Amino acid sequence: NYRVMEEIHIELAKELIANDILVLVTGCAATGMGRAGLLSPEALNLSGDGLKEVLETVGCPPVLHMGSCVDNSRILIAATEMVKTGGLGNDISDLPAVGCAPQWMSEKAVSIGQYFVSSGVYVVFGPGFPTTGSKVVTDYCFREMEKLYGGMWDKAETSNDFANKMIDKINRKRLNLGLDKKKERVLFDMAMRRELEAASLLDVGCQGPGG
Repeated sequence: NYRVMEEIHIELAKELIANDILVLVTGCAATGMGRAGLLSPEALNLSGDGLKEVLETVGCPPVLHMGSCVDNSRILIAATEMVKTGGLGNDISDLPAVGCAPQWMSEKAVSIGQYFVSSGVYVVFGPGFPTTGSKVVTDYCFREMEKLYGGMWDKAETSNDFANKMIDKINRKRLNLGLDKKKERVLFDMAMRRELEAASLLDVGCQGPGG
């Protein structure tokens, strides 16, 4: 957003990766991350020990560029595969994954965010929120949607506010899935990888709570 620049994106990304959270970015946010050096492997030095161990193994930076601002569907496809192939929970709403749109510049950010919310993702938006003039609509977006889809809207103003809300939600999802406990690691060989056959994504991972 040319009116408020990109500092919040960068500060937020640094705080997330320091807390062992992989960051996926698109559009204008991704260009800011690139200028800040967060799309390079050297940024691993800013990561928490757990995230750093995984990323060093696979040779991956802590912030991944997923395309233009209208390519966010790629992130949901990856989330669906985490449920379907990875067996992590029963629905996207179970995943320790959240979305955010800090320093938004266009109304399309709302439509993209709603796509995520309807798929079961908690999304933090700011500064401000377009429906705050209506208590009924805002309550629906911030509370009732979670009952329907497993995802909901929230809002934040500062990078610290964004980070606290997102990290808290992710940690609670990790706890629900038992990811806070260390488990025996399995190293996939080529034969095991070949068994992971691609299949249709239709009606997989997007049913909402209890779906």
